Amino acid sequence: MCCSGFLKMMMFIFNGTIFVAGAAILGVGIWVKVDSNSLMGILDEVESLPQEVSQVANVGYLLIGVGAVLLVIGFLGCCGAVKESRCMLLTFFSIVLIIFLIEVAGAIMLLVFKDLAETVFDSLEDEVKKSLVTEYGRDESLTSLWNSTMEGFMCCGYKNYTDFNGSPFNVQNGGVYPSQCCNGTSIGETCTQSAAHLASELKMVDGCFDKLLQFIEENSTIIAGVALGIAALEIAAMVVSMVLYKDIGNKA
Repeated sequence: MCCSGFLKMMMFIFNGTIFVAGAAILGVGIWVKVDSNSLMGILDEVESLPQEVSQVANVGYLLIGVGAVLLVIGFLGCCGAVKESRCMLLTFFSIVLIIFLIEVAGAIMLLVFKDLAETVFDSLEDEVKKSLVTEYGRDESLTSLWNSTMEGFMCCGYKNYTDFNGSPFNVQNGGVYPSQCCNGTSIGETCTQSAAHLASELKMVDGCFDKLLQFIEENSTIIAGVALGIAALEIAAMVVSMVLYKDIGNKA
């Protein structure tokens, strides 16, 4: 009886943690989809994306789905332990096992993508620069997205300020560049070529896709670490649920 009570308490701890983790992941997923100023939005504006990169734009949906499922299994595990329902415990075990296998596959894909990210983004250079030269300053949506991205990440263009050479903005404004490309090195609010060049040479402003690559690398490590922690809890929860399942069966 004492052992059964301890196992129930363990189920509450494991599933409570899984429930909280699910809520956190769900919140991050919603934030990613709602945040219109994210660098990920640029990917939606570029045509002919490699398949590996196009999948990154859907990461918000993945996080929302995983978070929602974790919320459900956390609730299901607690109810199964309280009501001593073998059916609920078995269902809980099956769902957690499926999620665990998906997480393992996702972690492997994330690590593989991290290794390929630099090569993949280098292949995007021509497409992104083409969109900047033809549309920046003409397409209001793309211009606003790039301005928000450059302001938020303190970056300029794909690689540097020269990506804006010949763009509608550059031509129509007498050869000036977006103010973000100067980072305070320009006089007044005009970002001239000399000021933009100085900011680039002094490494005061990085290219936006260098920032994006850094962002993905940093966050992929964090996400992988969180996933490993959740996976450990899920393994423990599966073990406890099966022990409870067997214990309830012996009482019947």
